[in-house]
Amino acid sequence: MSTALLVGTAACSSSDDKSGETPAPGGASPAASSSPGQPTDQPTEALLADLTAANVVKAMAGAGYQCANDGVYAICTQGPVAVWVLTGDHERPPVVSLHSTGSAAAATANISTALPAALEYAHVNPRKQITDWFGQQTGKTTAQLTTGNWQVEWSVEIDTDEPGAHLTLTDKLCKANCQAE
Repeated sequence: MSTALLVGTAACSSSDDKSGETPAPGGASPAASSSPGQPTDQPTEALLADLTAANVVKAMAGAGYQCANDGVYAICTQGPVAVWVLTGDHERPPVVSLHSTGSAAAATANISTALPAALEYAHVNPRKQITDWFGQQTGKTTAQLTTGNWQVEWSVEIDTDEPGAHLTLTDKLCKANCQAE
């Protein structure tokens, strides 16, 4: 994967775990619960506590992803999808980005398959809304969504040397060292 895709300019610390938080269990299915007074056939999504970037990477590694540092990102790969996690000392990763190379259709399908678990490992809320929205982007080359505290951006590269697709989630609450360009 080309590091030219995302060259970090943020002044972030290493991905050392300073929080003492326990990462999400690997392989767990997305949590669902029902609220009192709500029909049980319409489950609501349990909110997951924020995890530091280091704990997101630990959760992904525990689920079988191969993770390594590349500049200011930890890149966790499993199959055809790479999940880039912007490291630093934030309460949660300022950027979580999924990438897959290949044709638009193949890259979109790969990301669609990996997305629910990646959102759970990163403790992104709301996961279901993002996954449902992404399922509606088939055939589109760009799209944006703002939900919860996340800005979600979808793009497909078709006329390049390395065709593929990218889904990037950016934390809207982050105030410093929040972006890589």
